[in-house]
Amino acid sequence: MLKAKLALSHTHSQVTDSKPQTKLQSQSQLTSTVILCPLPRKKTEMESFGHEFDVIIVGAGIMGSSTAYQTAKRGRKTLLLEQFDFLHHRGSSHGESRTIRATYPENYYGPLVLESYKLWLEAQLEIGYNVYFKAQHFDMGQESNKTLQTIVTSCRKNEIGYRLLNREQVEQEYSGRINIPEGWVGVATEHGGVIKPTKAVSMFQTLALQNGAVLRDNMEVVEIKRDEVRGGVWVGVGNNGERFWGKKCVVTVGAWTKKLVKTVGEFELPIQPLETTVCYWRIKEGHEAGFAIGGDFPTFASYGVPYVYGTPSLEYPGLIKVAVHGGYPCDPDKRPWGPGNPLAPLKEWIESTFSGVVDSGGPVATQLCMYSMTPDEDFIIDFIGGEFGKDVVIGGGFSGHGFKLSPVVGRVLADLALSGEAKGVELKHFSIARFQENPQGNVKDYL
Repeated sequence: MLKAKLALSHTHSQVTDSKPQTKLQSQSQLTSTVILCPLPRKKTEMESFGHEFDVIIVGAGIMGSSTAYQTAKRGRKTLLLEQFDFLHHRGSSHGESRTIRATYPENYYGPLVLESYKLWLEAQLEIGYNVYFKAQHFDMGQESNKTLQTIVTSCRKNEIGYRLLNREQVEQEYSGRINIPEGWVGVATEHGGVIKPTKAVSMFQTLALQNGAVLRDNMEVVEIKRDEVRGGVWVGVGNNGERFWGKKCVVTVGAWTKKLVKTVGEFELPIQPLETTVCYWRIKEGHEAGFAIGGDFPTFASYGVPYVYGTPSLEYPGLIKVAVHGGYPCDPDKRPWGPGNPLAPLKEWIESTFSGVVDSGGPVATQLCMYSMTPDEDFIIDFIGGEFGKDVVIGGGFSGHGFKLSPVVGRVLADLALSGEAKGVELKHFSIARFQENPQGNVKDYL
């Protein structure tokens, strides 16, 4: 749009005639004229950068958006590409809530979660609004459950404060809102909370844009090829034939990771997309406040059969999110869009755990989401290697528990792309090579 510069040309004498001027008056009779002077138009970032970038990030879910924020704020020319609309609902980064917790049986996640808490708060300060809402966290399971025992050991190693509660103490701690069976125990920590996922993705995209990144959606990447002449890579888009050159490339395409890597690297990663269902259940009248965020009701995980998780009431007043960790294998391009996990075991769990205060008759709302599962449920954060060397980095296989760690994953992926190494993380646990040594990945004694 052209901006106009207004110039007023006054006559030497004031106009004293109060009669309205007619359309037939000539310009010379007017007391002022308007001159349109087009001002230079500010170039967009895309026009300034052309089709060459320091880093091209493929996939604008939470991991790609966090990575774009990291590379852009370090002053690197960054391009973020998304195959669908921004903030779409076809992958793993949409919805109303995600749990954040520090209680992991694997020792190597604890420090990453603690760093993520810090990075979430820093990003919130930059953007000016909240995406993280604090809560306690509570894990429960049989006293003999090896996973729960290993969580306690991991908390000790990582100096994460916790309290081990028996059945009576759990009832007292949560005023009867949570009941566990005989022989079960609970682990309570202050390191819990809820993240608003769609809002968080938007936050990182906005911060990336503010730091000079270029964002393009509806750009499906169909090829990544090495530039044999000057190094770097060419990234090709299928729907319009555009090509972009980048010194480095980061691939964060969620459930489409296996497909794209097979096309680019000509090998298969052991990542299985799953379709999962998130369920919301009605809290009975008069009890809503006791389950609401901001009080003492925690995010929670139940290490039984099925593995159940949930969050306090936040996004839908009077409803609580309770769901099963898991889903059905699918092709992300040929989704079944239902019917979801069996409800009978979940209904039984809700009825017994919440003492009838939450209506277990059935969920009043459901949402579908995607997992990208590895055999050991650990992430893949590595270089694709081969002819690409360290020019193409991959972040995938987040297995239904990666969202909380997206700020630190973005930091690590940016480190790898820009310097070839990452600080403060043992990447051997997330390497592609682990599946060559053992098709099941990392060995976990507690399973």
